[in-house]
Amino acid sequence: MNDHYEIIIVGAGLSGLAVAHFLADQQSLPLILESGTRSGGVIRSFNEGGYLAEWGPHGFLDNNSASRQLLTATGLAREAIKAPLANNVRFVCNQGRLVPLPQSPLGLLRTPLLSLKGKLRLAVEPCKKPLADGHSIGQWAEHRFGPEVLPLVDTAVTGTFAGDYQRLSIDVVMPGVRRLEKEYGSLLRGLWRERRRKKQAQPATEQNAGKSREKEPEQPAAGGRLPAMTSFPQGMEYLVSRLSREQNIRYQSGVESIRPLAEGGWEVTGRGGVRQAEHLILALPVNQALRLLSAFTPPIATIPEARIATVALGFRREDAAVPAGFGYLAPEREGRFTLGALFSSQMFPARAPAGHLLLEALVGGRRHPERLELDDDAMVANIYQDLRRLLPLKAPPVFVRVLRGAGGIPQLEADHANLLCWRQTLARQHPQLHLTGFGWDGIGINEMIQAAQRVADQIMQGQSNTERAAVRPVYF
Repeated sequence: MNDHYEIIIVGAGLSGLAVAHFLADQQSLPLILESGTRSGGVIRSFNEGGYLAEWGPHGFLDNNSASRQLLTATGLAREAIKAPLANNVRFVCNQGRLVPLPQSPLGLLRTPLLSLKGKLRLAVEPCKKPLADGHSIGQWAEHRFGPEVLPLVDTAVTGTFAGDYQRLSIDVVMPGVRRLEKEYGSLLRGLWRERRRKKQAQPATEQNAGKSREKEPEQPAAGGRLPAMTSFPQGMEYLVSRLSREQNIRYQSGVESIRPLAEGGWEVTGRGGVRQAEHLILALPVNQALRLLSAFTPPIATIPEARIATVALGFRREDAAVPAGFGYLAPEREGRFTLGALFSSQMFPARAPAGHLLLEALVGGRRHPERLELDDDAMVANIYQDLRRLLPLKAPPVFVRVLRGAGGIPQLEADHANLLCWRQTLARQHPQLHLTGFGWDGIGINEMIQAAQRVADQIMQGQSNTERAAVRPVYF
């Protein structure tokens, strides 16, 4: 078989499906090649006995314009369920107790998570000069805010990357934060000035609403300044299931090699034969893409990944006095077996049968891969002992399932900046090749959808695949 297509997308995960959606929105239907038997990649829901858990991401915030456009265009916005951050407490394990995470500047002043000295140290941030490039999140945070914030930084990194904040790159993970620091000499000063600038520009933006989707402002969730965690009654897998509808997907069509054609375009070889395309989009996790790109001499062959297991635990409501809120995370210094736990049925009540609660404990991560080597019984026993020291649990769970994902979470560490520079060079040399997917520009659902929109715009409108780095809020 030797077929020619305008656009071929390799990978039917969220990134590939989102690119296809935005292309279809501009009257172009690409061919999607998927090596597996299902779409969605790491997004996969588990439903048994009335308990609904997630193998991968549990939701996304509703404050991203590209994601809102996608949900609105597909009708998914009407079906989404939300848990506002403003109405739900998030906890940090501190000295063996669960302490609410502050959600406002006033809350930060009142929190027991920082001493008076630590709080006063925050005020010194505008006096600190920007660090040079190449530092970790931990090094940067300690320089700007002092050592007492490091456990809080640790929890934020654990909750997103399951990673090590002393390894993850501040330049890659938080480019918007670094931009503000460099432009204004201070992060706090930059945030204040950017907020004032956006307020001044808002009337003009409202007048031009609908003219340019790139200019659509980020908006908080309705009814509050903080956004809301968003999912669906059927779980996150429903998102990719809906996006797969009416797409031209060839399953069990793994790609073995790619090469540029002298006359322009790309040749794709794999199961199903040889295909050609004017534009080729690799919408794959970074390490999968790098295997196909080895002939183009990337600076590194692989990037680190952090594997985790999600353990669904169902309790009778009378046996578990779980506080209202999203859940908790534990910094490394606490010495806990679990990275944290989501209070899933507190966020979304239908996640457990009537009279029951669902907790989802997270185990493993970048620093403790050895814990994933335990068998299910040993892992569950350790989790239960960990939880009962933090929560008033009167009896063991009545429902348990250990969900071990096949892939890991890409870790954007020191070498990732070189990888992104190489991608830019490759894009200049081969403008009809586009790289996006899990771990290239981030790991969040919003980040992947936004990157997918940029790729679609670049192809259909000839726009440059660059943008001003935005500040990514960390809400845990």
